[in-house]
Amino acid sequence: MKIKGLFFLLALGLSSCQRGIVPGTLEFPRELVQFKAISEKPVFTGTGQETWDKQIRERGFILKEGKQYHLWYTGYSPASPLKLLGYATSKDGLAWQRTSSQSIHPGQWVEDVCVLRWKGNYYMFAEGEGDIAHMLISKDRVHWEEQGNLDIRMRDGSPIKPGPYGTPTVFRAKGLWHLFYERDDRGIWLATSTDLKTWTNVQDEPIISMGPDAYDAFAVAMNQVIYYKGFYYGFYHASAFKDWHEWSTNIAVSADLIHWKKYDQNPILGLNQSSGMVLKNGRGFRLYTMHRKVMVYESVPN
Repeated sequence: MKIKGLFFLLALGLSSCQRGIVPGTLEFPRELVQFKAISEKPVFTGTGQETWDKQIRERGFILKEGKQYHLWYTGYSPASPLKLLGYATSKDGLAWQRTSSQSIHPGQWVEDVCVLRWKGNYYMFAEGEGDIAHMLISKDRVHWEEQGNLDIRMRDGSPIKPGPYGTPTVFRAKGLWHLFYERDDRGIWLATSTDLKTWTNVQDEPIISMGPDAYDAFAVAMNQVIYYKGFYYGFYHASAFKDWHEWSTNIAVSADLIHWKKYDQNPILGLNQSSGMVLKNGRGFRLYTMHRKVMVYESVPN
């Protein structure tokens, strides 16, 4: 850690960076942790018909540009092993229309997506087959060009150990790209890049580990990172069950993207309302959950 960053954290009351603790005075704003359902019914689901997207699965991603909402989702059918990319739009974030009856990127496994816009391009980070993270680029949100699997390195520059590295969540801060990824959902790692080509771990251990509480004792994976009121907030999904039959949406806070403190009243939502992400909405936020169906919630007003 740079000396400047260390003094910053100490000034905020950080007693031990190595323990991964952020200041005890750090608060979780009410608008990020207390939500109520806008609708008891899902706002987007699989078709339920014999189509390629009969069902949908985590993690979709919503981007709002101007007055238009854009949803990229993963659809699948029991008739095919492929998990394919779909696209829908909305004028209000509640009523959605598919732009096509077909996948917008047929033939390639794309799931657990994260989308950012940067200098005129759209960058999609997603899982491929075998839970291997890869990147795609688009000019128009619809036509995507594959860029290959992400090249992630240990701190010493050697490749990370073979095996899955999925649920890629990318956030740009301080001139760097930050990649949060999981390995078998058993922890969240962080790697950074200057060029989107080579990613280097900030440490070779997870920055967010499973447990010690029951709600995330068996799985954790990052969904979204936002910067709000001077701190970084990470929304992550987790499971309290060894067989992962149920998931929840949770939140953690950080001053530097490396050391995280979990909300002591997690989960925010349970019962498979997971793979959550937020969008600013007036003075509060909308929270979308995307596990098997898209549900929408809004911040409880003060």
